[in-house]
Amino acid sequence: MVENVIWPAYLDSSLTRSEGRRVPADLAVEEPTVDEIAQAVQQVGYDAVIERDKRYPREYETRGRVLVKDADDAGKSDLLQATGAYLGAIRA
Repeated sequence: MVENVIWPAYLDSSLTRSEGRRVPADLAVEEPTVDEIAQAVQQVGYDAVIERDKRYPREYETRGRVLVKDADDAGKSDLLQATGAYLGAIRA
């Protein structure tokens, strides 16, 4: 069983690549929440578990993280790009 972790920083448009963003700027959104990320992951077709008490090592504030269960068939970058695309659709 593969568990992928998605931190909000991976999809945050206000961050640079060196600060932790892992998707292209056109797929990133401003200040994504773990609830939005979990909803986008479920739209992609995977189960998501929210852990609110976790902190991304490069940040000072606690924003939580999303665990993606059973994502054996997709690579992490593919999963992040699909999630980013759905986040943009959720925000629009």
